[in-house]
Amino acid sequence: MRTAVVVPNWNGRDSLGDCLDSLLSQTLKPHIIVVENGSSDGSLEFLQTNYPGVQTLINKKNLGFAGGVNVGVKQAIADNYEYVALFNNDAVADKDWLTHLVATLESYSEVGIATPKIISRQAKELDSTGEMYSIWGLPFPRGRGETDLDKYDQHTYVFGASGGASLYRIDMLNKIGLFDEDFFAYYEDVDLSFRAQLAGWEVRYVPTAIVHHQIGATSSKIKGFVTYQTLKNLPLLLWKNVPWAIMPRVWPRLLLAHTLFGLRALSRGQFSAVAKGYIVGAWLWPKKLVERHRIQHSRKVSSQYIWGLMVHDLPPSAKALRKLVGRL
Repeated sequence: MRTAVVVPNWNGRDSLGDCLDSLLSQTLKPHIIVVENGSSDGSLEFLQTNYPGVQTLINKKNLGFAGGVNVGVKQAIADNYEYVALFNNDAVADKDWLTHLVATLESYSEVGIATPKIISRQAKELDSTGEMYSIWGLPFPRGRGETDLDKYDQHTYVFGASGGASLYRIDMLNKIGLFDEDFFAYYEDVDLSFRAQLAGWEVRYVPTAIVHHQIGATSSKIKGFVTYQTLKNLPLLLWKNVPWAIMPRVWPRLLLAHTLFGLRALSRGQFSAVAKGYIVGAWLWPKKLVERHRIQHSRKVSSQYIWGLMVHDLPPSAKALRKLVGRL
């Protein structure tokens, strides 16, 4: 069970030490690969001085989360590892985090991804207990913001895995492909989980594998980043993965949600982020339709199976949309 852990880093020097120390203290020792993703804050020098034994791969520019982790995953594949985990540079793992994830993949051959319980660094609220996908075309982390840390303590199958701290079976990645670099950041983990589900793999939530995460530490550094990536990526996620048989039940809902999100962003003055999200998303749409053909052609599960995996409600955080729908 040779296992590598890939840590993408972009200007995360202040949190990188705690992250790496937690990985070096794992009861199951992994090979650690840090992908230095074009930082300008001295991260590379910090790594070379304090962690000379950690393998570091250097990108001259920021390739985003998807592009950054793919560099590390490709290295793990080339080095014949069986499993590869992704780990955010602003996260800290409990010492048995990896042991529990690996044990799950060892025990369940049908499981391609094992995902942990992710808690805020202050241990006051949940961040993710598995990623879900709504019939509104909206992904969301199960349990985010909830303060009952013991609520989701049952091992269970979920729709998707958080890219921030999950373990992937390399045999699965060789079959379905790596992270979609056109997403850059946001929902690339749900996209890969969706492709895994369509190909017949399952995703399992492992509550005994615990990670503490500083929520939003990277995305908050760039103005309008979340708005741009959300508007660009949500339609791409749908067009690639949602089977045609259930598209009429999902697409109109996403169109309403997507429009409302764009209007709310405009009301906050995020004109350039909104325009860029729509323009780049439209430009990528034909490419994603081509990819869709390949993904759906190799699909091994029914449309009804996927429909059954979805949450038949709005995400808990979609309060404005829920209020609007209640008025219609």
